[in-house]
Amino acid sequence: MGLLDERVVLVSGGTQGVGAGVARAAVREGATVAVSGRRREPGEKLVAELREAGGRALFVPADVADVEQAQASVAAVIAEFGRVDALVNAAGLTSRGTLVDTTPELFDQHVAVNLRGPFFVMQAAVRDMLGRSAPGTIVNVISTSELGGQPYLAPYVAAKAGLAGLTRNAAHAHRFDRIRINGLDIGWTDTEGEDDTQRTFHAAGDDWRERAGERLPMGRLGRVDEIADFMVFLLSDRSGVVTGSVIDWDQNVFGGLD
Repeated sequence: MGLLDERVVLVSGGTQGVGAGVARAAVREGATVAVSGRRREPGEKLVAELREAGGRALFVPADVADVEQAQASVAAVIAEFGRVDALVNAAGLTSRGTLVDTTPELFDQHVAVNLRGPFFVMQAAVRDMLGRSAPGTIVNVISTSELGGQPYLAPYVAAKAGLAGLTRNAAHAHRFDRIRINGLDIGWTDTEGEDDTQRTFHAAGDDWRERAGERLPMGRLGRVDEIADFMVFLLSDRSGVVTGSVIDWDQNVFGGLD
């Protein structure tokens, strides 16, 4: 018996990184998985991998920055599998900007991907759960940066802090509907996207992971498979009645001072 047997799970923004890791872990735990994202080639490649591993899987092309596409991604999963039992919002934009140099266009891009998109994907999924009078689970991928973050992440921090607040608000609103909604404030993690970010914005070389690890308490970055296993736990009944929690998944203790 898997933790997610007979569950239909939508991973929004799941074509790479944490989202793809969650999709793989969910299939291992018995779920039917739909992966949505902007990039068709890696999305279809991941779905082929999941099917080869024995899972039922679907790729749904969608850009969550477009509200119609965000909501249509949920409708596509319902049309294919009949329902959505669990949702992971993993889409994210991490382009840089400070308070003084962020343009309105950049700010709007961050809000569209990191806040507005997840809002309307959640809306569509919760409407399906309510329409069936069925319980459900949602996990939002947030970031430890929502607690303050780096100066060069101003629009990202603003949007992710909004997502943390939305997570608590939605969890409170739907607790008596037995829809549990939690968030994960993820710290520095080794992903394809982070590799691209380090090289693009910080002129990092091939040894950036090792250099980063030298500065971290555990001597290394977080790993996608570790996060994915924890998220599957939050999606499953094994996490019990927990709802409205935004959990720091990091090796630094926020608020701690040396």
